[in-house]
Amino acid sequence: METLGPAGVGFMVFLDNIFPPIPSELVLPLAGFTSSQGQMNIVAAIVFATIGSVVGAVLLWALGKWIGIERIARIAVKMPLVDVDDVHKTVDWFDKHGDKAVFFGRMIPIFRSLISIPAGMRDMRLTKFLLLTTAGSAIWNTILIVAGFTLGENWSVVETYAGYFQNVVIVAVVVFVIVWIVFKVRKQRRKKAAGLDTTEDDHIEPGEFEV
Repeated sequence: METLGPAGVGFMVFLDNIFPPIPSELVLPLAGFTSSQGQMNIVAAIVFATIGSVVGAVLLWALGKWIGIERIARIAVKMPLVDVDDVHKTVDWFDKHGDKAVFFGRMIPIFRSLISIPAGMRDMRLTKFLLLTTAGSAIWNTILIVAGFTLGENWSVVETYAGYFQNVVIVAVVVFVIVWIVFKVRKQRRKKAAGLDTTEDDHIEPGEFEV
């Protein structure tokens, strides 16, 4: 880690946002431990880690902006069990809670990267996105690096508990998806039993999801 230096820490965190070869929950506590040994400046580690987080997030925000919400909506409604109403509910939720989602999402594994894409799709102002992303990333990076610094030789404890947290997030997502699938299957069965068209909500009007 001392060979990588603060800039290397930032680069690893950047990669974690785009394609995570090594999770930041491993890199950042180790950077903190390295700082505790006097081989890295802790403030520089936090700053570069946050820069890496923000740069990676902005690239995904730009990807979301380029894709656009209507393109995703047209793909989504062709998927089994998904209709226009589902897309509208998701968009409405993000319009209402997007700021909090971007800020707190920076502290949640998996969502850390994904949340930047819908922010771009809904054309969240770049200045606001940068502010929320920088704040959320700085807090999370500081927590992990300071924890590694404080624990010293026991820095890997942070990685262990971060792994538990990630597993909880994964289980929660899986449970949510299963519950949603069961709900949608039952809904479609009720529609079929009532003789209703289950594809009646699959049309997307041009400009339907404009901000």
